[in-house]
Amino acid sequence: MAKRATVADVAKAAGVSVTTVDRALNGRMRVREETLRKIAEAAHRVGYHGRGLIAHRLNVSLPHVTLGVVLVKGGQAFYRNFAQELEQAMTARPDIRGAVRISYVASQSPDDFAAAIQSLGKEVDALACVAINHQKLTAAVQDLKDRGVPVFALLNDMAQGVRTAYLGLNNMKVGRNAAWMLTRVAAGPGKLAVFVGGNRWHGHDLREVGFRSYVRGEAPQFSVLDTLVNLETRKVTYEATLELLRRHEDLSGIYVAGGGMEGAIAALREMRPPGKVSLVVNELTLDSRAALADGYVQMVISTPLADLSRALVGAVVDSFDGGSGEGAGQLFLEPRIILPEML
Repeated sequence: MAKRATVADVAKAAGVSVTTVDRALNGRMRVREETLRKIAEAAHRVGYHGRGLIAHRLNVSLPHVTLGVVLVKGGQAFYRNFAQELEQAMTARPDIRGAVRISYVASQSPDDFAAAIQSLGKEVDALACVAINHQKLTAAVQDLKDRGVPVFALLNDMAQGVRTAYLGLNNMKVGRNAAWMLTRVAAGPGKLAVFVGGNRWHGHDLREVGFRSYVRGEAPQFSVLDTLVNLETRKVTYEATLELLRRHEDLSGIYVAGGGMEGAIAALREMRPPGKVSLVVNELTLDSRAALADGYVQMVISTPLADLSRALVGAVVDSFDGGSGEGAGQLFLEPRIILPEML
């Protein structure tokens, strides 16, 4: 029978005295968090029977942080994956007892976004949101700031000058990258189309600006049609793409700057052979992966959700450790560029 690990074994493995381990076990005197963590790790390594008690003491000594996150379209795989990554990032932090509360907004109404921010903000220590840019949301964020609740904008910036920080992609560069690709892989010079989710999505606006500025300055042989709003829905994108293909025989490429790409893919499959009209979309899903493989999508610009989630949790913790919180901060993450040959 293997020898049962003792307090002395734990002390030796942790590099501390037996007395310190005893304090960690019985709680008669305070043990520093760093020391407590070393003891807990040592107890786990040697298989000490009381390691659960030490882990409990460590957990109790950590600060509790509840992060509220407002997302959109809970039925979309992208946002469900985002929610999972956020929860995993929070659980992985060893220095806090963290929890994530997710609220989904079904529409693009400023009132619905503001209501979600106000409601969830009453129940959490910090809040992050994927939201449109509107003065009603700015007022809601200001109210949270006045109550000491830091607010972080995700993917689309909002409440500039009030929110604590923006975390996401550099959307101007994303739009320029999309234009760079389309103007190089298109079958020939012609017309380009851009879809955005709505007129108040700040990130989509920047992607459109970046797209148009690149074409204007670097590929004047192409022209960009009037921007189409698809409300990030498959149905609207599908119908609008069919109309584009009927009206513009010289359509060379399409960029879907937000959601709804499934509709553009479906329309192209019906109306054009692979590669006849080039397509750039955001985020790798089952639909975009299949379209890449079949030649209907030429590039996917994907958000590194795991990196973004870890960065957000880190920013939240920092905001409680003396962060400035002056509303000017931003963190740009590098997108993942996915091409057909990378599958």
